[in-house]
Amino acid sequence: MTTAAIMHHPDEQCFVLEWQGQQARLEYQYQAQSATSQARVDFNHTFVPPEFRGQGLAAQLVQFGLCWAGQQHLQVTASCWYVAKVMRDNAEKAAANQAGSANHHKDLG
Repeated sequence: MTTAAIMHHPDEQCFVLEWQGQQARLEYQYQAQSATSQARVDFNHTFVPPEFRGQGLAAQLVQFGLCWAGQQHLQVTASCWYVAKVMRDNAEKAAANQAGSANHHKDLG
């Protein structure tokens, strides 16, 4: 997997990864906290130039965006199918790790 610097552009509501003169992007819509709801972010679009797809650039953007949202204590939604897939995969891995840890402790007891 390729690693590159990701820049946050809050005024454009996006994260940008510059790679070989091209840009991969993760776009979002921010909704401020109100009297009735927590602040939230909807990750609504990912784009990677066709010649760079399959190299993990979108995954890096999404993980970076999710980390940022967690640090900001934002409620996260994903109207982008790819972001939803990454969130689902992360949840499945966390559940598998938790189950594996519980089974390990059970075997030791």
